[in-house]
Amino acid sequence: MAFALLRTCGRQALPLFERQLKVLSSTLAFTAESSAAVEKPPSQDGLQIGGPFGKRFLSTSIRKHAKKTAAPERAYDSDDDSDSDDERDRTPRRQRKERGNSEFWRRKMRTLHGVMDVNKDGVISYDDFMLLTEKFASLGHLDAKAKNEFRDIMRTTWEQQWGEITPYNLVTVEQYLAEMHHVVNDKDLKKKVHRFLPYLYKAVDKDRSGSISLHEFKLFFRCLGLTEENAAVSFAVIDKNGDGQITLDEFVKLGKDFFVSEKETHVSRMFWGPLVEH
Repeated sequence: MAFALLRTCGRQALPLFERQLKVLSSTLAFTAESSAAVEKPPSQDGLQIGGPFGKRFLSTSIRKHAKKTAAPERAYDSDDDSDSDDERDRTPRRQRKERGNSEFWRRKMRTLHGVMDVNKDGVISYDDFMLLTEKFASLGHLDAKAKNEFRDIMRTTWEQQWGEITPYNLVTVEQYLAEMHHVVNDKDLKKKVHRFLPYLYKAVDKDRSGSISLHEFKLFFRCLGLTEENAAVSFAVIDKNGDGQITLDEFVKLGKDFFVSEKETHVSRMFWGPLVEH
């Protein structure tokens, strides 16, 4: 009877023992795999990551898709029509072409030097800056506040670009070319090269309409010491859409493009009148 009881209990305990044995075997197998994973060197095809049971690996394909795509480098095109911040190309920075080396660009700067040399003595002085300011103040239509602001801008421009205000601080053509070459290749200075242009525009926008006509553009040239015939020719070139009007934005952009563009066909070449021959 005791034997029968023992056999009956043993049969009932056997399934439980087998289940416990399977669990123990699975645990030992998992531990062995984890140990092997810890000892295994990082694979070239995967990324090693940590975990609660050792180190595992993330496939290279997953890493590639997880990487954020780098944005292409933005750079300006040295031969573009303009150097506005939103007009850039894909040229790497190390391949950017320096501005201001073409003979055409130098010709434009010599033209502007002649315009800024108001008293026509062959050099630009602070007196020339003030004479030009007074011409626009007297012939133009600036109110008292705008006149004072214009004088301050011209004074600041002279001091920052040419230095102290003395009768002996004179800028020759070659000095002007060298300085403007530096300006158009300097990111910060280039942004300031056209800051006086809005005051020239306001001075000739007689009716305050926000755009200037050929008649008002002739006044602009007269303030520069140029002829009305020159004004008519230049206006015909720079008025690209042929509407007979130039807005403030167009005026400022054309004036800036004159400094930075090296395209001989660009309309801004006529902004300061006919170019000198040499």
